[in-house]
Amino acid sequence: MPARPILPAVLPCLSLVAILSFGGGFAVMAQEAQPDVVPTPDPLPEITSEPPMDYERLGRILAALDPELQPSGPAFQLTILDFPVFVITDTGADRMRAMVPIRRAEGLTSEEMMRMMQANFDSALDARYAVANGTLWATFIHPLSPLKKDQLISGLGQTVNVARTYGTLYSGGGVQYGGGDSNNLQQELIQELLKKGEAI
Repeated sequence: MPARPILPAVLPCLSLVAILSFGGGFAVMAQEAQPDVVPTPDPLPEITSEPPMDYERLGRILAALDPELQPSGPAFQLTILDFPVFVITDTGADRMRAMVPIRRAEGLTSEEMMRMMQANFDSALDARYAVANGTLWATFIHPLSPLKKDQLISGLGQTVNVARTYGTLYSGGGVQYGGGDSNNLQQELIQELLKKGEAI
């Protein structure tokens, strides 16, 4: 049995659909033209942006965290929870680095190195374990000018937490798995530092 031609039978139906579809449009166009009314958009909320981070602004924030802050050339030294914190700026490279010394690197076992590398992947968060000049450090490294105040303060808190929890939790103190008390204790430091920096 020969196949029936489908296309010729479908074409009249398509034409009718097209006429009906466009017919409404023609009717609308025939109506008296109405002026366009554009609704007035609600005003956008004012967004306050922070100024770029520089050496002077960084110093003011650090001084709010430790009034006994000691500037020294492109660097600062402050104390957080009895830990010495060194913050070094390089305006030419637009970088900053916060560092907390933990111990001499000599004598670190391969198991300790492995555990720190694991922590760098997850629980250390924005802080990192690093070795330089024979010392094991907790560090936070970031471009300088785009650094926000709260990022700086949180990064410093995480760096101190990484130093405090060396040998135990190896944690920056942010989100971590487990139902113990350690996460809350470490979060308290970050929240306390953020509160000190609120006025800046």
